[in-house]
Order: sequence, then structure tokens, then C-alpha cells
Amino acid sequence: MTSAPAQPLALYIHWPFCVSKCPYCDFNSHVRASVDQDAWRAALLADMAYEADLLRAAGQGGRKLSSIFFGGGTPSLMPPETVAALISAAERHWGFLPDIEITLEANPSSVEAARFADLADAGVNRVSLGLQALDDAALHFLGRAHNVTEGLAALAVAQRSFARVNVDLIYARPSQNASAWERELRRALSFGTDHLSFYQLTIEPGTRFETEVAQGRLTPVDPDFGAELFELTRAVTSSGGLPAYEVSNHARAGQASRHNLTYWRYRDYLGIGPGAHGRRLATATQRHKKPENWLGAIARNGHGLVEETVLPPTTRASEALLMGLRLAEGVSLTEIEVRTGIAKSSLVDAAAVNRLVNLGLLSSTPERLNVTERGMLLLDGILAEIVAV
Repeated sequence: MTSAPAQPLALYIHWPFCVSKCPYCDFNSHVRASVDQDAWRAALLADMAYEADLLRAAGQGGRKLSSIFFGGGTPSLMPPETVAALISAAERHWGFLPDIEITLEANPSSVEAARFADLADAGVNRVSLGLQALDDAALHFLGRAHNVTEGLAALAVAQRSFARVNVDLIYARPSQNASAWERELRRALSFGTDHLSFYQLTIEPGTRFETEVAQGRLTPVDPDFGAELFELTRAVTSSGGLPAYEVSNHARAGQASRHNLTYWRYRDYLGIGPGAHGRRLATATQRHKKPENWLGAIARNGHGLVEETVLPPTTRASEALLMGLRLAEGVSLTEIEVRTGIAKSSLVDAAAVNRLVNLGLLSSTPERLNVTERGMLLLDGILAEIVAV
């Protein structure tokens, strides 16, 4: 009898550096006058090797990679030779599935677009391009360094260079109206990319926008108007052939981000680089966040870990529900039971589920649970009501 193949892995690689810090951004991104590229390449390779050694020691060395994601920061600022070295090392450590997805986040500047062909030669086959807006005034408001013309030129280069392209846009911007956003949406659909990501502008702690809100210099959009734009977004993209498969992500059939599906389906993923998180063999991992602290940890210990936490079954079951219910496909309660040992009957509040099903906000079978199109607008409240673990 042939044993089932080992569950594949995903690998996240964090590059923390940006040319400037955007006023809405709370990601682990940093501006530095210079970066020692040789030292950073060596440190990332060491951090990766440590994760590979741990899995081999645990008898998990045969698990291949289904995806790699270079996130940031601005990974398109990485030298292509560093990207190539990391991809090559990952293949040596784990091996690749035949259809591996290798994504790199990129800013649409002319300088970074000039590297796209070299990044493709390095092994990147999917790029996520941060256009963020299709209006020059909005780009200036968002602190972006590019204008629309430069952004669209970079998109054209990306579409020539990579097999798959995602475009990021931010909506619910102050002074934005529904008709203007619909025009922007339809223009984005006209680009012909296989994936689009749309994020509502939120005021995050520690950002410049938070300071401006506190000072009365910035007024966020009304939440009801944000909800109207959310519904408009889903209607327009669905009619345009890129329906939402997750709260903020839209794709043509078969073109969903395989890497992000690993997160939402609560599979194992390894995270290396400053601030990177991972889920490895029922353990949550976290790297040192500040670049200099991460580098110091690599020098001392051979890895950038700052914390490892073994997750109890109840925590894993709760995380699986919270992540999986973001997806249009929902979650398999049976699978969560098998993976965590928590009985299906204990995962969710049955009375709350029945009430929300009757309201048309949930769809439920003994095996599967998913949030309906109507319910996605109320996702946070629904999760708070139904998750019982």
C-alpha cells in the first residue's frame, strides 16, 4: 500500500526595507540609508537553513514547497542575484512541486520595473504590484512615489515578464465617491490580470495617518459608506469574471494565490527574515522584528527566532476557523476535527449558527460551514458569535 504524499509547505521571506514609509502602512518596513546586500543574503540563507534542519530533525524533510512569497517592505528592491540564491537554496532544502508559485511584491517604479526580467530569470513567476490607486492625487495622498503613468508602464513590463500578475488597490479613501471608485474598478479589470486585491483604507496604530486623525487633519470615511464600496467592489468584480474568493482578494478561475490559500486553509508555512511569522508542526514561530536585532540573532544563534509557541488544539482549531471563514469556500469542520482532535460539535455555537443561517448570513452542512455573500460584510461580528473554541 502506497502512503499518501507529505503535505506540502509554503515559505515566506521578508525583506524589510523601503525607500520611504507610506503614511497608512503598519507593516514591518524600515528606511535605511544603505543595506549590506552580501550580509543580508547570507543571513537569509542561514535563517532558511535553520528551518530546513528543524524539519529534517523532526522527520519532515520530505515535504516539498508549493509556494514561496517574497514580502515586505519592498522585495523588488532586492538584488535579483539574492532572489535567485534564496530560490535555489529553497529548492535544495525541500524540493519544489512541479507547479510551484513564486511571488514577489513590487512597487511600480521605473527603477524596480527595470529589474523585472532579471527577477523572472531568477525564478519568480508571479508578481504582486502595489499600484494602490489609479488617480495621481490619491497616490500623492497615500504617499506613493509613483504616478499613474509610471505605474501603468510598470504593469505593462510586469505582464510581459511574469506568467501571473496581481494588482493591489486601496479604496475608501477620503473624498472618494462611489462612481469614481467604480470607474477605477472597471479600469483595473480592463488590465486583464488574473488576480486583483482591494483593501479598504484603515487607520492603523502607529502610522502617520493615525496621528493626522488624532489632530483632526484627516477624517476617515463613514463605515456605512465603506460597506457600500465593499459591496460595489464584489458586484463589479464578479460581473467582470474575477469574483471574490476571500474578503479582499479576487481572481479568475484557478488563479487564486496558492501561497495565501496556505494561510487561509491553515496549512504549515515557514517564515524567515525580520518579523516573519510561521506555523510549523503545531508551533507558532516569530522572528525578531527590527532588522538590526534580527541580524544580531543570526550572528549569535544561526537563526532569527525570537519566540516559538506550541499551540494547543483549541487555539489551532480557533485559528483554522477564523482564517478559513474568510474564504468563499468556507471550512471543513471534519478536517479541523481530524487535525486538532476537537469534536465538530464543539467547534462552533450551534444555536448561533442556526440563527445566522436563517438570516442568510451563513451556509451550513454537518461537514462544511461558510459565510454567504451577504454575510461577508459582517464577517467580524459573525466570527465573534459562532466560534466556540
